Amino acid sequence: IQLYISQLKVFYLCHHAVIIILRNSFCLLFPCSGIHVDSPPIMPTLITSYAHGTSSTSLCHTTVAETLQRTVERFPDREAVAFLKDGIRKTFAQFQEDVDQAAAGLLALGLKRGDRLGMWGPNLYEWVLFQFATARAGIILVSVNPAYRLKEVEFALKKVGCKAVVCPTQFATQKYCDMLREICPEIESSTPGAIKSARLPDLRTVIVLDSRQPGMFHMEDVMQAGGSQHKQEIQDLQKKLSFDDPINIQFTSGTTGAPKGATLTHHNIVNNAYFIGRRMGYNWKPHTRICLPVPLYHCFGSVGGGMCMAVHGTSLVFPSPGYNPKANIAALESERCTVIYGTPTMYVDMVNLPDLDKYDLSSVESGIMAGSPCPPELIGYGTTENSPVTFCASPLDNMERKSETVGYIVDHLEAKVVDPVTGEIVPLGMIGEIMIRGFCVMLEYWGDDAKTAECMTKDRWYKTGYLRIEGRIKDMIIRGGENIYPAEIEQFLHTHPKVIEAQVVGVTDERMGEEICACIKLTDGQDCTEEEIKDFCKNNIAHFKIPRYVLFVTSYPLTVTGKVISPTLASQLYFHAFFFDNPSLHLNFTL
Repeated sequence: IQLYISQLKVFYLCHHAVIIILRNSFCLLFPCSGIHVDSPPIMPTLITSYAHGTSSTSLCHTTVAETLQRTVERFPDREAVAFLKDGIRKTFAQFQEDVDQAAAGLLALGLKRGDRLGMWGPNLYEWVLFQFATARAGIILVSVNPAYRLKEVEFALKKVGCKAVVCPTQFATQKYCDMLREICPEIESSTPGAIKSARLPDLRTVIVLDSRQPGMFHMEDVMQAGGSQHKQEIQDLQKKLSFDDPINIQFTSGTTGAPKGATLTHHNIVNNAYFIGRRMGYNWKPHTRICLPVPLYHCFGSVGGGMCMAVHGTSLVFPSPGYNPKANIAALESERCTVIYGTPTMYVDMVNLPDLDKYDLSSVESGIMAGSPCPPELIGYGTTENSPVTFCASPLDNMERKSETVGYIVDHLEAKVVDPVTGEIVPLGMIGEIMIRGFCVMLEYWGDDAKTAECMTKDRWYKTGYLRIEGRIKDMIIRGGENIYPAEIEQFLHTHPKVIEAQVVGVTDERMGEEICACIKLTDGQDCTEEEIKDFCKNNIAHFKIPRYVLFVTSYPLTVTGKVISPTLASQLYFHAFFFDNPSLHLNFTL
């Protein structure tokens, strides 16, 4: 393969070496470990467990706002977003107008470049609007899980010092305004924009999307606040913003219990969306319409969806604010969507709908399945800390590659597999930890140098914690696309007055991938029920963290050194053999 770049000619000689010829001189370089990724590699051959996604396509060097503006100029009358339940449709030109107005409004309310704004709610138009309005104003968007309960949201907002929070009054059983008032009772007597809270000292502003509440702004106030002066400030600010600035904080569950805020830059998310879109063919297909049922607070939705819309001019279709498999299928038909995103659980639910055959799905050409370990249809791999995607298949790949691999490395990224103890690259075919380096790697965990240092080397290699793709070094459960660390649930269960110790493990589930099982030791003389434990969890931790199964035990299996045996091994030893064979039995036994 010959690549001509100016006067530089690069010749790939088989897979053994690279000779670079520049004018009349040449030098012999290291053995080749690059995989040229402008198109799917026919038979990528490596001689070591290191790969570099070499590419003739340049990285993007624009901010989020500049990226959107360029797409608006290309497709002003194309539909950008459609929120079916709320009946909201916006062309790119209309969306840009709303973004500019909202950005000016945020400045008028007193927010400034570098401030953090927490977006807390389901998939609503305002979520996407604030994603781009904050980027235009240089404000860092904090993606807050809409299922967070009191302790979780308080920790998240305080950890990153959110100055503002945007939320609906409530959604389903989540009463957002009530929870904020419980954390910050001072809101009731505050002037909007002048909140002074003991528990959230940085919080000044709460913006409610759908009602007027004491001490809080309404969404209309934001859209009406910005005048010509503030719009000019926004324009002037664009010259000062850098694509290396942090612009989004995504929370990931913590191995020791506390969530960590992965801090992503414009450069991270713009380029991730750019190259994943190219891999999916968004750059050459005439008009891609993406059905997006995945949550926006997660990278899958905000980068794979929102940023791909801004970068490639795709249209986003949101079937419903929350998860609804029937609404997803109906949207595919009515909106003639060409692409569908989802977690494995979502696909399982959609294909098992009893009336699936009644829908015309002939417009659907492809899809992305991600978020948790998948059945053979797996086609992508990545982590929040990597913006998120690092490996992805191509629609041009054969069925074997699509169904049995996570694809090939994304352009310009490096990956290696190392011995987690020595850090040395392992021979091909050997198990080790996957490490990633390149444009996609986050800046840091916000306000947590120690955790950042644990997962990132001095030379910017990110330690994924993954052994192969089907196993993990880190103790983590992935339930329906949600990453859950047992330590976080264990620490919470230890606050129950009757619980002396708790061990949380993941168990296989056909629909969710994994479910949560809590193995609890009670204080001597205490009695407790499964319902009591679940009720204790309900108002304090997000619903997806509540154990599906609760087992009461009198001891745990220990190693010779007195440590509890690996939860994964323990679950294999007793859970499948005992529980699934005897589902009706009262589970009160010694492990």
